[in-house]
Amino acid sequence: MSSLKQDFDELVVRIKQGRDFQHASFEPIYYLVFSPRQIIDVKRQTKPWIQMLHKQGWNVHQFSITEHINKILKSVPAFRRKLWLKQDAAAPMDWDKTNKSLANTLIDSEKGLQSKLEQKLNELEGDDKALLLVTDLEALHPYMRIGSIESQLQGHFHVPTVFLYPGVRTGQTGLKFLGFYPEDGNYRSMHVGG
Repeated sequence: MSSLKQDFDELVVRIKQGRDFQHASFEPIYYLVFSPRQIIDVKRQTKPWIQMLHKQGWNVHQFSITEHINKILKSVPAFRRKLWLKQDAAAPMDWDKTNKSLANTLIDSEKGLQSKLEQKLNELEGDDKALLLVTDLEALHPYMRIGSIESQLQGHFHVPTVFLYPGVRTGQTGLKFLGFYPEDGNYRSMHVGG
């Protein structure tokens, strides 16, 4: 099993290669895949990784899934939040219903996570030194998986985008989010680690 340092170093090499050898159908999407047991280690390494990438000339932008989920849920109108609380009080153990309601809010086409990530990618377009680092993917559980967002944004990844992915790699293109979700092979990205 390789170390996080080795995997990150390999990722940086692949990003540089992709930057130099792009072809028309290539979108610069990379996943650093690591065991869910390493989530805390990755969080500890994120800041030093960003600093190292800055030293190599990258203009690194971090997109925290956790921060955006919090912003989205805080922006929900008060009447809707009251309705959620009322429904939750009536059936506090009905987690499926609660999770579906929260997921619908996060999936919202105008104000959801996909829209926020698309806005960030659009902001960075044209900056040949930009690199987008997407962190805290574990916050998507149990609402959705990042693959569904990635597939909807096909054609929007104009800058190298790195997803710090807690999961298990299965073959060349398959991933199991958090190690227990069913295998998903619909990723169009380059995977390192896992």
